[in-house]
Amino acid sequence: MRIFIIDDHPLMREAVVMLIRRLNSKATVIELDHLAAVMPAVQQHGVPELICLDLKLPDTQGVSGIRELKRQFPEVPLVVLSATPAEEYEELAIEAGADAYIEKSAGATEISNVLRIFLNGELEPEPAAPTEKLSKRQKQLLVMLDRGLSNRDIAEELQISEHTVKVHLWRLFKRLNVKSRSQASHLARTQGLL
Repeated sequence: MRIFIIDDHPLMREAVVMLIRRLNSKATVIELDHLAAVMPAVQQHGVPELICLDLKLPDTQGVSGIRELKRQFPEVPLVVLSATPAEEYEELAIEAGADAYIEKSAGATEISNVLRIFLNGELEPEPAAPTEKLSKRQKQLLVMLDRGLSNRDIAEELQISEHTVKVHLWRLFKRLNVKSRSQASHLARTQGLL
């Protein structure tokens, strides 16, 4: 598996590389410090199978890096690792095409748990499922999204971690073929799931 880590902080890149190597020792990890280095890296190493991207790079602004990478590699999973709090950018990042948003402050365990999903081949997008095939947990999440609950509120109500909520939501969005909480809620209402 070929993984691009794009972050302008060498220490953060090295930390992510160490986490990935613990999870998948056979992965080929390419470290890049700006977005413009991606195409030369593709020419040298091939197309990535996973991209880990910092939002704040010298040659990006806001979610422009996500949009650019998704334009070039629409099928490649993209995980944002950012120091910016999720409240500020997570929804924008997901709408721009990111598959997951992790705060760098989350710590090694939570970051590893999210990366494990992408490294263990669980990423294959599921075809849009008939709504009767949603799991009990996915149906619960739809109700909670419709109530406007935050990830923290959902975590407290279900007595699970916020990280687990994010993973469940990611899988739900993939299952429903939607990109945001509002799209999931709208689809649930129009399909009579609530």
